[in-house]
Amino acid sequence: MEHLISAPMTTVTTPLPVGRYRRTQPKHFWNLAFTEMWERFSYYGLSAVLTYYLIYTVAEGGLGMNETAAVSIVGAYGGALYLAQLLGAWLADRVVSARRLVFWGAVIITAGHVSLALLHGIPSLALGIVLIAVGTGLLKTNITSIIGVLFGGWSREARDSGFSYFYLSINLGAILGPLATGWLQSNLGFHWAFGIAAVGMTAALIQYSVRMRALPAESDVVPNPIAKPGLFKAAAWALLGLVVVALLAVWGVIRADNLNYVVGVMIAAAAISYFAVILSSKHIDGNARKRVRGYIPLWLAETLYYGFYLQLFTTVPLIVTARVDLDLNGWIFPEGWFSVVGTIALVLIIPLIATVWKESWIGRLLPAQKFPLGFLFIGSAYLLLITTAFSTGKTVPVWLIIVALVLAGISEVFVGPIGFSVVTRIAPGRFKTQLVALKILTLGAGSTLAALFATLYTIVPELTFFVLIGGVAVLAGIAVLVGARSIHRALDTGIDETGEPLEAP
Repeated sequence: MEHLISAPMTTVTTPLPVGRYRRTQPKHFWNLAFTEMWERFSYYGLSAVLTYYLIYTVAEGGLGMNETAAVSIVGAYGGALYLAQLLGAWLADRVVSARRLVFWGAVIITAGHVSLALLHGIPSLALGIVLIAVGTGLLKTNITSIIGVLFGGWSREARDSGFSYFYLSINLGAILGPLATGWLQSNLGFHWAFGIAAVGMTAALIQYSVRMRALPAESDVVPNPIAKPGLFKAAAWALLGLVVVALLAVWGVIRADNLNYVVGVMIAAAAISYFAVILSSKHIDGNARKRVRGYIPLWLAETLYYGFYLQLFTTVPLIVTARVDLDLNGWIFPEGWFSVVGTIALVLIIPLIATVWKESWIGRLLPAQKFPLGFLFIGSAYLLLITTAFSTGKTVPVWLIIVALVLAGISEVFVGPIGFSVVTRIAPGRFKTQLVALKILTLGAGSTLAALFATLYTIVPELTFFVLIGGVAVLAGIAVLVGARSIHRALDTGIDETGEPLEAP
């Protein structure tokens, strides 16, 4: 697979002395951040109501699927969407510039939402989520890679702070999307909810297009163009893969209830292959290999973390539909709003945490020492839900789910932005785009785990489920904490005083 990997965009930057911070974000930062905000508006807006759409009866406006098939589709959708990031990264390095891929990704995502809004049934569902997955693959990794270029020369602490603000802006979209789709779904129906997601993505397309040409010149460069024979060969393999998948679906090997496992296996194979290619490449030195090896435990930890966190799109809807009393003194709490509670908590705490990274001892914690705090919060959220096992029927109060989701939302600030900061700091220059894609793939792998956990929820007693999930989360955090210093030594191999790798890109 060596020929599939190539050099990412690079730029010349003036390193900042350690301990100094810029008072503003880099030029073009907010254009990219707000474009990503609208993409998150559409993605989370759809995700907030998708499980309900699948399990609601036809009379209720849904598709009437069983719970196992529904959560499998939701998990596979999330997994495939993030698996497509690898395609976007490869295309940016070999075929089409990152700047243009972001544009076309936005166009394809918009088309997917339009199909969901205007059509009904399984075929339109399949078309819509495939388009959204592919379009997001083209857009998301390449925006993040350009952001990483803008932060060149920043110290580790400043990079942590800057990426926290990046998280802040995109999570505004993650809040506004579910608020809009949740209300529309509850009051007007699912297709109105899908329609507003299309509107949000159109806004992203306009936002990006207006200032697209002002982005750094390197964002419009294909670093290592592939020759036509190689391109035809890659296209042939892609077509063959699509034919095989189609035949397996026709023969009943790939079904709705096992789709999540198929995507999970594909993600595992892709991650192993990419790490193997990077570690065996002749284009990186020994220091870079040690850094990549040091990142693997954090990659696995982040994957497991998102398996817990992303249950807000799989297990939580099952809990809500079967156990939660939505009536609040005559006002019905929109089901889709549960998915936004944690994001609101995250957005509110990010400015505080971003300041803390700079001004207190917590900011001096190693990345692998910040991860365990995330596991502690997410584990506490599930342990709190143990109390639901002692109630009967739909009597669980809304506030209990909200408190648990607030804890889960706070947990992400110790994992997500820190993971981005680490990967853009330690990645070998030739593989920066691919390593960013692998980092984002933790969300896809986590999505498939979340569907697996949701299936477990339908099988075992609730008490057992929450004790098991909460306990494993806490134990995982302890395990990362124990190995933190060893991980840190590997991640800092060959890093100079400005926080930049010593080897040339």
